[in-house]
Amino acid sequence: MGIQRSSSSYSSALKWLGFVTAVWVQSISGNNYTFSNYSGALKSLMNLNQLQLNNLSVAKDVGKAFGILAGLASDRLSTPVILLIGCFEGLLGYGVQWLVVSRTITPLPYWQMCVFLCMGGNSTTWMNTAVLVTCIRNFRRNRGPVAGILKGYVGLSTAIFTDLCTALFSNDPASFLVLLAVVPFAVCLTAVFFLREIPPSSSADEESEETRYFAVFNIVAVVVAVYLQSYDLIGVKTGVFSVVFASILLFLLFSPIAIPFHAFIKSLNRGEQDVEGQIQEPLLSSDIFEEKEVIAVAAAAAVEEENLGAERKRPVLGEDHTIMEAVLTVDFWVLFVSFLCGVGTGLAVMNNMGQIGLALGYTDVSIFVSMTSIWGFFGRILSGTLSEHFLKKAGTPRPLWNAASQILMAVGYLLMALAVPNSLYIGSMVVGVCYGVRLAITVPTASELFGLKYYGLIYNILVLNLPLGSFLFSGLLAGFLYDAEATPTPGGGNTCVGAHCYRLIFLVMALASVIGVGLDILLAYRTKEIYAKIHASKQVKKASSNLS
Repeated sequence: MGIQRSSSSYSSALKWLGFVTAVWVQSISGNNYTFSNYSGALKSLMNLNQLQLNNLSVAKDVGKAFGILAGLASDRLSTPVILLIGCFEGLLGYGVQWLVVSRTITPLPYWQMCVFLCMGGNSTTWMNTAVLVTCIRNFRRNRGPVAGILKGYVGLSTAIFTDLCTALFSNDPASFLVLLAVVPFAVCLTAVFFLREIPPSSSADEESEETRYFAVFNIVAVVVAVYLQSYDLIGVKTGVFSVVFASILLFLLFSPIAIPFHAFIKSLNRGEQDVEGQIQEPLLSSDIFEEKEVIAVAAAAAVEEENLGAERKRPVLGEDHTIMEAVLTVDFWVLFVSFLCGVGTGLAVMNNMGQIGLALGYTDVSIFVSMTSIWGFFGRILSGTLSEHFLKKAGTPRPLWNAASQILMAVGYLLMALAVPNSLYIGSMVVGVCYGVRLAITVPTASELFGLKYYGLIYNILVLNLPLGSFLFSGLLAGFLYDAEATPTPGGGNTCVGAHCYRLIFLVMALASVIGVGLDILLAYRTKEIYAKIHASKQVKKASSNLS
């Protein structure tokens, strides 16, 4: 019995320790959104016009298109191997950019810079695939909070990097790139030892305990976000104050480590029964864990009744889909295009935030980069928790939350197009919140509609919207329209000052957001039955728990 108790305690603690390291990985994996912090240095060093600079940002986002490789590898490689690939690729990609910006080497040819920016962007897809898939499988009955917390910390990571660099290195672009290269490498090496696939909760008590722990993670994350926002609003950012700020921030990020210790001690005292230990199978192997949701059972039963002894029919929503089965459904493409309308336009704003701020007369744009990150966090963490709450309470389809965010995003673009006073402050917050909602909601939605078996690959197919959206809205739309309004400068670059520089761009992106609203409402209507069944299954489990 003592051996059983020890095994169970170890399993519980290891699962939560893995989640803590996953949070740390996500806290540093948003480096893909920090381009505005050093894009000005690249533009001046390489004498680029705005279209060329925007295409560099597109190359960075094209790296996410190769995330399909991470999805394919996740079916064959373990979590530690995938993390190692990501951290070494990021070290090389951002390391070379640092060599250029620090003038250690002369600027590389344009196409070579595109390659290294692409590598830096692709590195995060390996990290995200390892973290998201493993954690959603470990906590499959709390997918909303898991996605919200992990994606929330991705949103905060831009502010974490930006504020740490401002505090410690006076916002120097070269020092910033050192952080982007070295910190993710070190954190991923730590996660390699602890992030594993662990058997999910098997009782209502364990699920309830998970919910309480996730509430603690949410509280810590909100404290970090408020702390970062406070630092942005305080004018003093030098000397001892900056060192103190950085020390407290690192303490807050490290503090969730107390949860695995608490889980270990609590499980020892409770004397849980033995559970199967850690799993050494490939990341997406689903033969060991079978989804028990009522919806999947009902759908499988219907297929068996209709096709007993006959050839297997195409799976229905809620069952595991292969990538080919998923892309042949209307629902997949509705989700894909609506995702494009949200993240594509949001990414265009993030990539161009430096130039948008300068065009509107701001000399220091780091505060807007940081605000977009922090409010993106609030969008991710709140939408994950709230969508899960209303799904359990009323069966509310998750796509409705995406529709609401798209409406708000369209309003934000209109405000920035009109250039009303403080519109960039308002726009930074609105775009950040709505972009965060899109990412946090789409993660569990895809797993609920198309299953977990091939989730890593399906997720990375959806992430193709990042490079595609960056190319369409940042590379083409913003690049061409900005250059049309800009004035050439000596040396081959150009510049534009005034609200007119980005007005038409914002209006087009507002229209794209309205299209996204329509698609999200359509998807919510098409999937209302699946969410009603998920709601019913959760109610049945809750009722059985109350009876026992």
